[in-house]
Amino acid sequence: MTTLAVGVDIGGTGIKGAIVDVASGELTTDRIKKATPEGGKPHDIVAVAKSIVEELAPAADVPVGVCFPAIVRDGKTMSAANVSKKWIGFEAEALFEKELGRSIHFVNDADAAGFAEQQFGAAKGKDGLVVVTTLGTGIGTALINDGVLIVNSELGHLEIDGHDAETKASFAAKERDDLSWKHWAKRLQKYYSTLEALLSPELFVVGGGVSKHHEEFLPLLDLQAPIIPATLRNNAGIIGAATLAARSKPQA
Repeated sequence: MTTLAVGVDIGGTGIKGAIVDVASGELTTDRIKKATPEGGKPHDIVAVAKSIVEELAPAADVPVGVCFPAIVRDGKTMSAANVSKKWIGFEAEALFEKELGRSIHFVNDADAAGFAEQQFGAAKGKDGLVVVTTLGTGIGTALINDGVLIVNSELGHLEIDGHDAETKASFAAKERDDLSWKHWAKRLQKYYSTLEALLSPELFVVGGGVSKHHEEFLPLLDLQAPIIPATLRNNAGIIGAATLAARSKPQA
């Protein structure tokens, strides 16, 4: 397997990338981060991603993985979470490949983060069903069953009490409603209890930037399964996208 790969993680507020040693899960370059263009339109986002890859200047044979906040099916983005609605039904992978001038591996952002945690982080070596969640602008989810990634779960959009769950329980919702950790934890309790009732996982892993403050809210949750912080935090998407790209690249 190729040792080095590029990972680019596209989010609603920032786009970041680095070169990754996919054998160890370590970044081999500094992480480059740029703001997501206002409006989040396809050509604008691709232009920023291209500039990041150009700055990283990988060799021509280094695989590139791109993760994106949408359902990804056959290279198309089938939803649009916190980016322009123009992405819905859009041939995203084809546009990235055209503008970058190279093949890429294109994947949902939470799936990339979850895969990275399973390979190198908090979920490594865990059997059974692991649910990885990313708490940020929305709620991303990844399901990993006995080490196999089940793509496009989108469980942040579960309807709970008549509301899309991420509109009430994401970190953005905490900030928007000026919630204390204790009051936010009550919303998280309802969300994770619903997930547990539906899926009965062996483990929950909580990622996203807020996971660095995990001691403020995870101990307030009461679940049957253990719930632990992610270890790769905001690098998880980069690492997962790069690793999936390297593993999908045909070997000579």
